[in-house]
Amino acid sequence: MFITRNLETAFKAANASFSILLLTGARQVGKTTFLRHIAEKNRKFVSLDSLDYRMMAKNDPRLFLSNFPPPVIIDEIQYAPELLPHIKMMVDETGFKNSPDSNGMFWLTGSQQFQLMKGVTESLAGRVAIFNLLGLSNHELAGQRNQPFLPETFSSEGMTLIEAPEFFRRIWRGSFPGNITRGDGDWQIFYDSYVQTYVERDVRDLTQVGDLGRFHSFLKAAAARTGQLLNYSSLARDADISQPTAKSWMSILATSGLVYLLYPYYKNLNKRMISTPKLYFLDTGLAAYLTSWNTPQVLSDGAMSGAFFETWCIAELLKSYLHSGRQAPFFYYRDKEMQEIDLLIEDNGTLHPVEFNKSANLRKSDVATFAVLDKFKMPVGNGALISLSPENMMITGKCAAIPAPLL
Repeated sequence: MFITRNLETAFKAANASFSILLLTGARQVGKTTFLRHIAEKNRKFVSLDSLDYRMMAKNDPRLFLSNFPPPVIIDEIQYAPELLPHIKMMVDETGFKNSPDSNGMFWLTGSQQFQLMKGVTESLAGRVAIFNLLGLSNHELAGQRNQPFLPETFSSEGMTLIEAPEFFRRIWRGSFPGNITRGDGDWQIFYDSYVQTYVERDVRDLTQVGDLGRFHSFLKAAAARTGQLLNYSSLARDADISQPTAKSWMSILATSGLVYLLYPYYKNLNKRMISTPKLYFLDTGLAAYLTSWNTPQVLSDGAMSGAFFETWCIAELLKSYLHSGRQAPFFYYRDKEMQEIDLLIEDNGTLHPVEFNKSANLRKSDVATFAVLDKFKMPVGNGALISLSPENMMITGKCAAIPAPLL
């Protein structure tokens, strides 16, 4: 069963004007399935997961490209960065001849952005359109398309409101396509395999991890902090590693598409990136597995249910942007008086505040902090309170209540 991905529209549009398209994302989010499903009949496919093809690509890139000429999908391109300069030369030569076949010559996928992006920016600058694919979105599972989330334009048309128990089952289940259609009894097996494969195949490729047991402890400690401010000192202590190692390993999780770091909003752009981020796992099923919430019920009733609720919501809003081919202009707000806003979306110079609350009760006081945005002297658009309330309505003149299951 193939579930249509909302990225298809943006990807096909870019294919009409770029010679190279790169699709990144964590393992098992469906990159290869997506590309093979939308590919033209004459587009070849080759995976560098195959050791034979990988060695050919690394040792004799010209021979490899003569065996797999465009239009072609090259899967897991990070295993043979030696190909990139040769792809560039082939693209430039075709473009110089004004060939009508210069667009969409190469579709590349990569699961390890940590290594991949340096080679891409050095060799393919100006020639490549880069997209990021996350797990299946709530809208995709419902067979619905959506646009980048803004409170004013959000539509729940075609979406079905579900009760809290089923909603937490969806959070617990996660969003990896290969796990969606399995029974609950396979949940543990899937994530056991996923973590072992990730550790063995990717982490050792990316950095020198001498003690895989400590890295696993680090993963569990990081998952226990989803939806929270990221304190590297505390994380390092719990994982029994140094603080520089914790920062290095967190960078690997982020560039591998497993976690998302949300930075605070400042008008000073340089100040944003040196401040403390909030940490979110991009697949809530993986976070639940790592923190031993082994059933939807215990997750729903547990101490981290609010953090998992917020994590799932952030991931869904991210998907609405990334699967539309856009970057997400997301931040959070926190001041010295400890006033907080869970999410700020900056769109065309206008700030849109969003609050997440697992409660089913709607209160105007939940969005009272939105007023602090007046100090930025910027336009403030409509906000949103995303909760488990079944009501989709305006709770103030500029704030909509949106049921989370409709995201």
